[in-house]
Amino acid sequence: MKAKITLIISLGLLFPIALKAQEKETLNFSTYLNEVREKNLSYAAQKYNVSMAEASILTASIFPDPQLEMETSDNGVSKKMGYTIGTSLSWTLELGRKRKARIETAKNQAEYTKLLLQDFLRNLVADASLGYIEALKTKALVDVQKDSYLSMQQLAQSDSIRYKLGAISQVTSKQSRLEASSLLNDLYMAESSSRQAFSALSIFLGKDLEEKSINGDFKAFNRDFNPDDLVTEAVSNRTDLLASKQNINTAASLVKLEKANRVIDLGLSLGAEHHTWATNEIAPSPAVNAVKLGTSIPLKFSNRRNADLKIAEMGRMQAETEYKQIENSVRTEVMQTYQQYLATQKQLKQFDNGMLSEAKNVLEGISYSYQRGESSILEVLNAQRTYNDIRLRYIETLAENAVALVELERKTGIWDIDF
Repeated sequence: MKAKITLIISLGLLFPIALKAQEKETLNFSTYLNEVREKNLSYAAQKYNVSMAEASILTASIFPDPQLEMETSDNGVSKKMGYTIGTSLSWTLELGRKRKARIETAKNQAEYTKLLLQDFLRNLVADASLGYIEALKTKALVDVQKDSYLSMQQLAQSDSIRYKLGAISQVTSKQSRLEASSLLNDLYMAESSSRQAFSALSIFLGKDLEEKSINGDFKAFNRDFNPDDLVTEAVSNRTDLLASKQNINTAASLVKLEKANRVIDLGLSLGAEHHTWATNEIAPSPAVNAVKLGTSIPLKFSNRRNADLKIAEMGRMQAETEYKQIENSVRTEVMQTYQQYLATQKQLKQFDNGMLSEAKNVLEGISYSYQRGESSILEVLNAQRTYNDIRLRYIETLAENAVALVELERKTGIWDIDF
């Protein structure tokens, strides 16, 4: 008997542990976004652009390589005038501060690339958040469909018993059973959509999420904003606008580089020659050594055609125009998304003012009357559909509100969303 009690106690202790082991690990929103930042493959690929841009700064700082030349000659074939052996070292002296202009251009391009990476991350986080919201919405819709199906299935079972007792007709019993079957089909579709939305999260994480679940509260997507402050924040901090401004600096540095490239460079050379003995009978000469210094000046007739400089200047003007256009677009986008967010907030207030509770009370009242034979099955079905539609619309509105907030913060260039 004591052994049986011990076995029962052991099973009682192990059973909760077994249940807990079967529970899926929960991937909350903040952990999900952290993993997106760390493991997203597209973002990892974009980081190489920054590394390459930083490497180009080192390339821009390199001085021209010197050239070593070696030569030999026979001063008189078959005349015994001796041989000449020479070597020289030449190097191009860059003038016009070309190296500094190259380094400045490379640094501006690297900074521009970093801002583009930040802007890529801004959109990546927003897109990943929308994916999480979609998965959370479809999960909530499954719960609604499942609850609706179970309620109708219970009613169908009750009607089957009432039909056998002769309390209702066979048509009424079949009607409730068909409605339950229809809701079961809706549940299957909702579950399929939920699995697809959940699987889509792996695109952002680059790994399978089959053994995890998600959770969150849509009611956390509530903020109070001042539209003027949002516009100011967007103009000051949105990374695509900052990148466009940096692109102006890059274009200006390209103009300086083109101007520097128009300055001529000097070629400097230093060499030595050794002339061997000349044993020619008519003009014999001893061995001698010679040192040579030289310079070369290119004749840049191409400077008369300044097409490259004009292209660089037009590129700078184009960058300035694009910045103005992006700034105007930022202001418009912020105000549009702000109005969309206000609209979803107003819609949520309608649900919070009693739409859900009233629909539920109506359904419960008609169901009670139906059980007493005072209402028809059609009234129950209509009330059930109305309640289901309102619940589904409520979840969709919650999701739309969350999406509107994500888009508003994306367009503004801020991020404080966590739930």
